[in-house]
Formats: sequence, structure tokens, C-alpha cells
Amino acid sequence: MKIAMLARNPRLYSHTRLVEAAVGRGHTMDIIDTLKVYVSIAAHRPEMRYKGAKLEGYDAVIPRIGASVTFFGTAVLRQFEMMGVYPLNESVAISRSRDKLRSLQLLARKGIGLPYTVFAHATSQADDLLDLLGGPPVVMKLLEGTQGMGVVLGETAGAAKSMIQAFGGLKANILVQEFIKEAGGADIRCLVVGDKVVAAMLRQGPEGEFRSNLHRGGAASSIRITPEERMTATRAA
Repeated sequence: MKIAMLARNPRLYSHTRLVEAAVGRGHTMDIIDTLKVYVSIAAHRPEMRYKGAKLEGYDAVIPRIGASVTFFGTAVLRQFEMMGVYPLNESVAISRSRDKLRSLQLLARKGIGLPYTVFAHATSQADDLLDLLGGPPVVMKLLEGTQGMGVVLGETAGAAKSMIQAFGGLKANILVQEFIKEAGGADIRCLVVGDKVVAAMLRQGPEGEFRSNLHRGGAASSIRITPEERMTATRAA
């Protein structure tokens, strides 16, 4: 197969490893800088160009689209889809996953267990919002944040109200969630292929840190998950 990879940095380990795996199985792979693609939109003639040449003949596309370029990246991916190229991850799935609110709404609709969550914009009703969550501590997140940025813990009612009001002053969309103290700054990430969990890792935040993000100093290790965790991961996927 001829495969395209949408990626900004071809030298990242994960990207070079994917190329090695593809070539080792007899495929060819081109790494295409997502932001340097331009698309031509015409009835029945979808087309893309890159560095002055036409992009064509691809059987599949692997999108490695960073959060900062989601809008443009998914637009390019949609063009591949319009041209009949098989996407490893569909554009609509990426868009849903990048929208914290939309992803939570989809999971809730399917009955997946979630922390109790309130969505607000510049709310002046901080007391009522906290009452909905059963009081502090609560976790507040900017809707557009990634890698643990824009995530804060309000441990007391006073601190939580001040943070909610501060976010309100920024006219920001926020999620406020119940704090799962029992997690102990850890979470589990599962990779699901089809209806199977093929890999899992435990992320553990550093001492005193409630966020487990690797970008915030967390550590990752392999883990054997329980049947309940396996079922939750496959249902979520």
C-alpha cells in the first residue's frame, strides 16, 4: 500500500517508528507536513497539492494531528476522505476527541461512567455550580486545554469560587468536575483496536500532583487491567 502520514515533525520517534513498521511490511509511506497542504474544492473533483505537486494515489492516511492544528488538520483529512483514501482515524472522531464537552456528552449518552461534570461560560452562579457537584474539592478545566494545562484543583469552597470567577473574567468556557481523590494522581490509558484492548499503561503524577500528564512530570508503566477496566475501555472506544 501507499500510505500518507499527516505530521508536522518527521523526526519524532513515534513517526519514524511507524515508517519503519510500514516499510518492514512492504508498504511505502510519505510524511506530509499538514500545514503545507492546500486543497481544491470542486464538485466531483476533490484535489490536494503539496509543495507544488498533486497528492494522489494513496490507499490510506495516518493522521498525526496536534491539538494546536486540529481545525486545519481535520479539514485536510476530510479531503483525503472525500478522495476515497482510508483514514486510520476519521476526521469526525478526532474532532470529537479534541472537544472535551462533546466527548463527555457522547460517553454519557452511552452510559459510560464519568465524573460528575458541569459546563459553564463566565458564570456568576459559582455557589449553585458547586452545590451541583456536592461541594469542593473540584477540578476546573479550560475547554480547550491540553496536556494538563488550564487544569486546576479547587480544594475549598472559597478557592473554587475564586477560580470560577477568575475564569469567568476571561470569558472562558470551563468544565468543573468532581475530584476523584481515590485515583491518587493516577489514571490508565488503553489502546483499543477494533473491540480489543491491545495495550495499557498506568500514568502516575509526581508526589503532591493530582494531574497524571507526562507533560506535567508524570511517569508511565505497563499495567495488567481488570475485566471491568477492559470493558469500560472498549465501550468508550
